[in-house]
Amino acid sequence: MISSLSISATTEEIDWYAFLERRPLPRSADLESLQEQSILVTGAGGSIGSALSLQLASMAPRRLILLDASEQALYRLQLQLTMVDSPAIVTILGSVNDAVLLSEICSNHQPDLVFHAAAHKHAPLLEKQPLAAIATNTLGTSTLVECLGRHGNPRLVLLSTDKAVEPSSILGATKRVAELVTLSAGGIVLRLANVLGSEGSVVETFLQRIAAGGPITITHPQAERFFLTGAETVDLLLTAATSVQGPSLLIPRLEKSHRISALATFLTSANSPAHLIECVFTGLRPGEKLDESLFSADERAAPSVIPGLVELQTSSAENHNLAPQLSRLAHAVHERNLAQAMETLREIVPTYQISPQLQQLVDLSRTGVPTT
Repeated sequence: MISSLSISATTEEIDWYAFLERRPLPRSADLESLQEQSILVTGAGGSIGSALSLQLASMAPRRLILLDASEQALYRLQLQLTMVDSPAIVTILGSVNDAVLLSEICSNHQPDLVFHAAAHKHAPLLEKQPLAAIATNTLGTSTLVECLGRHGNPRLVLLSTDKAVEPSSILGATKRVAELVTLSAGGIVLRLANVLGSEGSVVETFLQRIAAGGPITITHPQAERFFLTGAETVDLLLTAATSVQGPSLLIPRLEKSHRISALATFLTSANSPAHLIECVFTGLRPGEKLDESLFSADERAAPSVIPGLVELQTSSAENHNLAPQLSRLAHAVHERNLAQAMETLREIVPTYQISPQLQQLVDLSRTGVPTT
C-alpha cells in the first residue's frame, strides 16, 4: 500500500492531459475584483474546497472565511496555509446545517461571494446513508441560502455534479435539489465532471492497487465518465464567480468522455510499465450509471463566450416554489422517516430513479425495521 502523501505526490506529477488527449480548458482572465471581496468557502477542507481556498488565499482577498465540518480536513488546510499566515484568513469548524453559526459568520464577516463546496459525495456509501445525504447536500444548501438571503444576498456559486442529471443515486438527487434551491435564489450552479486525483477518487484506488501489484477492480468495461483536472476545476469556479450573472446553470466545455478502463490502463503504463496488472470487472455499484451526461434532455446550450464554460437553458418549467417541499423534507429527516423523505425527494426530482438497494431500505423502513 502507498500512503496518502505518496499518492498525492504521484497524482500531482501525472500528465493528465496526455490521458485526456486535449489541452487545458481556457483560464479566467480578470480576477482582480476578488481581492476587494470578503469570500466564504464551505467545505473548504475537501479536495476541491482546499485547492480553491489555497488559490484564493494566494490572491489576498479582503477576507477569506474557510468553513468545514471535518476537524482533520480543516487542520490539514491550516497547515497548507501556514506560508500565507494572513489575519484576513479565518478558519471555522462547523456545519452548513448550523443556521445559528451561518448567521454569525454572515454578521461578523459580511461575505460578498460564497463558494458552496460542502457536501457528502461518495455515491455507494450514501446509498446506505440517504438521510445523511439529504441533510447535508439538500437541507444544508437550503439553510445556507436562507441565511444569505437575510444578509444581503451575496453572490453564491454551488459546486454540483453531473450525477444530478436524471439521477440514479441519492447523491445525484440531493445535488439536483441543491441546484434548484441555488437557482431559485438567483445563484450560480457549476455542474462539474469527475475531478482526476481528488481525495477518495478512483485514481487513488487504482494507484493503491497498482502499488500492491494488482488486481485493479473496475465496475464495468464500458463505464465512461467526463473528467476535469483539479486546476481546471478551480479555474472554472473562479470564472463562474467573476464572469456570470445568476441565476445560471453552467457545465464545463468538454467534448468527450473517457472509459474508466482506459484510465486504469493509462495509470498502469505510467506507474508500472514493466509489470502486467490484472483488471477485474465487478459490476456497477448501487446508484451508478454506465455513463454520465452533463445535461438532461430538457436542457440545451445557450450562446456563450465564457472561457471553458457552457451555460444551459431548460425547456421545462422549473419548480421555483420549493419551500413547502423542503419543509416536509426537513421534517422527514428530523423524524428519520425515510419513506416520507424519499417520497418528497421524488416529488421535487421526478426523473430520480431510486436504486433497488435503496428501495429495499425504504420498504424496510415502512415495516419499522431499523435501517441504520
